[in-house]
Amino acid sequence: MALTHGGNGAGNLDKHRGGVKREEREMWNEKWWVAYQGVPGAYSELAARTACPGCFTLPCRTLTGAVLAVESGEADRAVLPVESTMDGTALRNYDILLRHDVRVAREITLFVRYCLLALPGVRKAGLRRVMSHPVALAHCGRALARLGVDREPVEDTAGAVRLLSTRRMFDAAAIASARAGEIYGLDVIDEGVQDEAWNTTRFLIVSRDGEVGAGARAPKKTSMVVAHAGDDAMAMLRRVLSAFASRGVNLTKLEWLKGRRLRVFARVMVVDFEGSVEEEENVREAVKEVEESAAFVRVLGCYASDRTVYNLE
Repeated sequence: MALTHGGNGAGNLDKHRGGVKREEREMWNEKWWVAYQGVPGAYSELAARTACPGCFTLPCRTLTGAVLAVESGEADRAVLPVESTMDGTALRNYDILLRHDVRVAREITLFVRYCLLALPGVRKAGLRRVMSHPVALAHCGRALARLGVDREPVEDTAGAVRLLSTRRMFDAAAIASARAGEIYGLDVIDEGVQDEAWNTTRFLIVSRDGEVGAGARAPKKTSMVVAHAGDDAMAMLRRVLSAFASRGVNLTKLEWLKGRRLRVFARVMVVDFEGSVEEEENVREAVKEVEESAAFVRVLGCYASDRTVYNLE
């Protein structure tokens, strides 16, 4: 079952378009409600259903709307894509996490197989344009160049499929998941059209309390943001590396961040590392040392490390 949530704030479910009122939602409170950006068939919805089997999903117009749904209690979890093998880190989405009172509860990595979808009977030779999210269009640049079609960006991959279906566009195709085609009645006329065969996206599942839930016994991982007021980036980098290396804590990610939330600071970095500040003393000591020299430190969450790549079949 899916709901539609507005992007301008929480508590604005539109029951005239398939939404459900809060009192009706509470009838199913034994299952998690997971918010995501897009419409049914989006890759973020697949990530939600993979991470939380049997959940109800809450489509939102924007990623901010998905996080607001968690803050307001309309959803229990939200899904945010944070990095891909083809594009690197989606730094703006870390900025969203910093602006809201949520914590990372889990990570999940999906193999993304882009399909070219069109109305039944449409052939490649008849295509004049292809629609999808701008990132998906960029990921499939070589295939689109061979087709010689115009590229039309839209807000969501599955949203492009729905648009083709509702408007009966026989000169157009969409790039999205095969599941989106099944939902909206489009045929797969080509698959695996991404430029790089190995194409994965890592998602973070966030909640209000940050509880790990599934995978609670797995090795832990922590994500945090560190800001420095000075201009000496190398000095900041050395201090962070030293704090963790001297205690035998492995870093799994270190990347500079630029975002509206932290623009008052000269240097900001995202740091992921093995271990949990909630359970391991050496990890707590490393974070404390970083805090002593940093202008700002925020732990985004401690969660189960999951190196599995899902959706490979």
